[in-house]
Amino acid sequence: METDLMSSHWDSDDEYEKFIQRMNPPRVVIDNESCANATVVRVDSANKYGMLLEVVQVLTDLNLIITKAYITSDGGWFMDVFNVTDKDGKKLNDSTTINGIVDFIRKSLGADSSFVPSRRRSVGVAQSSGHTSIELTGTDRPGLLSEVSAVLTDLKCNVVNAEVWTHNTRAAAVMQVTDDETHSAITDPERLSRIKELLCNVLKGNNKTRGARTAVSVGETHTDRRLHQMMFDDRDYERCDQSIGDESLRPNVTVVHWYDKDYSVVTIRCKDRPKLLFDIICTLTDMQYVVFHGNVNSEGPEAYQEYYIRHVDGSPVNSEAERQRVIQCLEAAIERRVSEGLKLELCTSDRVGLLSDVTRIFRENSLSVTRAEVSTRGGKAINTFYVRDASGNPVDPKTLDSIRQSIGQTVLEVKGHNSDCSKSQESPTRFLFGGLFRSRSLYNFGLVRP
Repeated sequence: METDLMSSHWDSDDEYEKFIQRMNPPRVVIDNESCANATVVRVDSANKYGMLLEVVQVLTDLNLIITKAYITSDGGWFMDVFNVTDKDGKKLNDSTTINGIVDFIRKSLGADSSFVPSRRRSVGVAQSSGHTSIELTGTDRPGLLSEVSAVLTDLKCNVVNAEVWTHNTRAAAVMQVTDDETHSAITDPERLSRIKELLCNVLKGNNKTRGARTAVSVGETHTDRRLHQMMFDDRDYERCDQSIGDESLRPNVTVVHWYDKDYSVVTIRCKDRPKLLFDIICTLTDMQYVVFHGNVNSEGPEAYQEYYIRHVDGSPVNSEAERQRVIQCLEAAIERRVSEGLKLELCTSDRVGLLSDVTRIFRENSLSVTRAEVSTRGGKAINTFYVRDASGNPVDPKTLDSIRQSIGQTVLEVKGHNSDCSKSQESPTRFLFGGLFRSRSLYNFGLVRP
């Protein structure tokens, strides 16, 4: 009975919020005149927890670069201004893109939107109309992705999209797979259970203290948001060794209390990069903090961000332990996505086992992949890898030539420069993709040793 009353109360609150939003629909204005070097996006709406993240997510997903932002959501109204450019740093002149911004933001913030910013889902397997989504977290180690890929290949699964992050000895992945024969989602319960069981064994390895977590999940959310949530839930922000990494390259994050207004003020200074604003806002939102005011400036090589926050219960950061946790979590959010090494792009016809074969070639040439994005479009595999020498040094040109000859000169293109590899910006763990599975029938062992 108590559960029914609580559910009824929740539904009532939700309907009331939708009513308020219908009475005050979001207003989105695109201004190409007031700023000489950027397009200005203004968003006004009735306020609701998580709206800031939704707007930033839309702009980020449209591959727009946010150079400046002014955030105000104190009280019942949400007013934000964003200066954006395309990926080449130019103002937006494409009417399709401009109209898309307006439509997407209105749909995201409208009364019928279904976003739930604090939603947590168990790591596991979820079905959609065209593919099965697999979410994995575990302890990072050499060859982990190759072992996962080998299991999926032997189980007749094709990886059509994937993104994998590593940070502070932890690894998280969101992978979309299809059945090798039907090219559609895998629906057989026994087969899904088998996939979960074997992948869990791979992820656990011989780690008895912090293994993998698996469970059947429901629905889908934004991939980058899930990766942040998964690594946050896995406590990757807890540094196992404070001496690891170059301290001078860590972001500068401070949290102080503004007693006059009872806010906590968060300031962040670090090297600018795409999606930095999204990563920060995503983490603050998932930590249950509300941004009341904010100022973002990323026009130079260094990004500066300032936020006035409170917890959702209305309190500022009120203890030293909480202050340190906010700092650690924001540092981790910034570090997770940073890509280190020489950037390689692969474009070829998609096939089952392609990811395993590519990482095998990298491993045979003593290269370690620090991060990768795998996607499939129109039957073509379009993959991005960031590689370094296994010892952490820049890639030798002769080694690179050998790899390109093995894979194909036109198939694998170099997008970075070896000189960039010497500038370390990555989290301490660099070896997720470094090794290769020892057997293509790895899943038969039931338990994989590192």
